[in-house]
Amino acid sequence: MLDPRSEIYPSIEYRPIQPSDLEVLEKIHLSLFPIRYEREFFLNVVNGHGIISWGAVDTSRSDEGRDELIGFVTTRMIAAKDSEIEDLFRYNYSHKDLTLLYILTLGVVDSYRNLGIASSLVREVIKHAASVSNCRGVYLHVISYNQPAINFYKKMLFKLARRLPMFYYIRGQHYDSYLFVYYVNGGRTPCSPLSHLHCGHLPPYGTFGVASRECIIRYILNF
Repeated sequence: MLDPRSEIYPSIEYRPIQPSDLEVLEKIHLSLFPIRYEREFFLNVVNGHGIISWGAVDTSRSDEGRDELIGFVTTRMIAAKDSEIEDLFRYNYSHKDLTLLYILTLGVVDSYRNLGIASSLVREVIKHAASVSNCRGVYLHVISYNQPAINFYKKMLFKLARRLPMFYYIRGQHYDSYLFVYYVNGGRTPCSPLSHLHCGHLPPYGTFGVASRECIIRYILNF
């Protein structure tokens, strides 16, 4: 692994997640996230069954781990009409086949953080979404007290679309969620009072989290 005290920056490359990544992908999820994921989720990721993914690897490593995952992002394409933000696209409702790309999980192992890997992974997601002609945006959820994640997505130019009261239920307590959207291919931000919300006054750091009511599993962001 990378020595965080080293001044030598690794050479990071990005590629699709593949079947040979299964064991490492499970191990990283287990170490980063406070919930356990079903085996089916990992099999769907590595085999590309309904999930589009990117992995980050350190090709500057001299050992056998130069193609081992050190970061990842997983996404799912969702029909806009089946999403919880369908109303944001009603201005263009004549196109009934509009889609959205939803971020499921995003993670970078501890020793490779603060190197811009999460940003690069999200840029890969945005680039892919823009390449799909009927896709109008990338979206995700962030738990309301997670200031680092909120700051990250603001920096990545995601727009705050709305606040969802009591969206999460974690360890016996309800938490609100903020829904962020990055518009592509002519999508645009609707007028909304929430778009002017000053997130700098939100509560401090907490667990990275994303979830969708269409998803059986609640997914966590950790980068």
